[in-house]
Amino acid sequence: MADFTKEIERPLGQSVRASASRPARRFSRGQAAGILGVLAVIGASTLIAFGEKPFRKPVVVATPAPQDVKPAEAVAQTPAAEPKPIPQPKKNDGPQIIRVQPTDTGGQAGIVIQDASAVGQNLSVAHLPDKALIEDGEGGPLPTRSADGRRPFDVYARPWSGTRGARVAIVIGGLAVSQTGTQSAIAKLPGEVTLAFASQGNSIGRWMQEARRRGHEIIMQLPLEPFDYPNVNPGRNTLTVDASEEENLNNLRWVLSRTTNYTAVMNYMGARFSSDPEAFGPVMAELARRGIGYLDDGSSARSVAPDLAKKDGVPLAIADTAIDSVQERGAILKKLDELEATARAKGYAVGTGSAFNVTVDAVVSWVNEAKKRGIEIVPISAVAIDPERK
Repeated sequence: MADFTKEIERPLGQSVRASASRPARRFSRGQAAGILGVLAVIGASTLIAFGEKPFRKPVVVATPAPQDVKPAEAVAQTPAAEPKPIPQPKKNDGPQIIRVQPTDTGGQAGIVIQDASAVGQNLSVAHLPDKALIEDGEGGPLPTRSADGRRPFDVYARPWSGTRGARVAIVIGGLAVSQTGTQSAIAKLPGEVTLAFASQGNSIGRWMQEARRRGHEIIMQLPLEPFDYPNVNPGRNTLTVDASEEENLNNLRWVLSRTTNYTAVMNYMGARFSSDPEAFGPVMAELARRGIGYLDDGSSARSVAPDLAKKDGVPLAIADTAIDSVQERGAILKKLDELEATARAKGYAVGTGSAFNVTVDAVVSWVNEAKKRGIEIVPISAVAIDPERK
């Protein structure tokens, strides 16, 4: 015991000379247990010091970063900041104004609409006429340019993507002649299909509202004199070559006053009238003054509509073919396929038809398949040549 005490009291760093005769030191069971306990504590401390979270809390020590450590590595040594939630854009519960031509609105960045036609019109207000585009006429409201120059052709146009891929415009006419046929056509046809209303029809205002609520762009059919008139008669208020300018303009205004919210008129028959520039000239000038477009059904190669529209600045579209001259499903689908080929060749194509059940059903089927092939179905305003559009 005396030797052990002296061992402890000996100054640090001084060794004892080995003695061959001195017996080897032995530890008691208590001493051994104490040593094992100390080792266990040291091992646990080591694991805590070098272990992963959550066993230790990282301590950031402000020391100069070595020259060969990149800033990104230095940042990685610091605790990651709690991610902040990404603010979501607020929804606009009110009506949104959709412009056909892109404008610099200064809106929120990072929001891209790839397909405007999928977004569509604000259907809750599409049937409401813009009061600034209405002139009071003797027979009813007449379309007109607003004081700031806006045209019905622009304001009532259905939006589309604006891309320059293959586009097909389909116009189905004869709406409002048969009430059941009109209801069926409006309900079945996709909103991208343009609807043309017969001026001789009934309840045009009512059907206009229904069509607009469902996203259709609409136009009015204008009865014009054919070559074998009056044996073939487009109906009352037909514009004729022998009538005076005033008579024809009065008949035109009667047609225009039948409803509102349309972008253009198209000829109903009229091979003779559309070939006479003297008779047709004042009519086209009136359309230009009112901001209304014109669709030529393409049935007459003698039509002077292109020359007059260019002269007066009227938006003009010309149909490539009538899709239902033969009222049989297979023949109609073949015509629609021809439209697709034309659109792929020149960028766009226009087809016209009537609201027969077979035509409506064929168009519905073909449109669904054409979209899968990359064809965009667009309103007639999207393919019109517009002298005022830059």
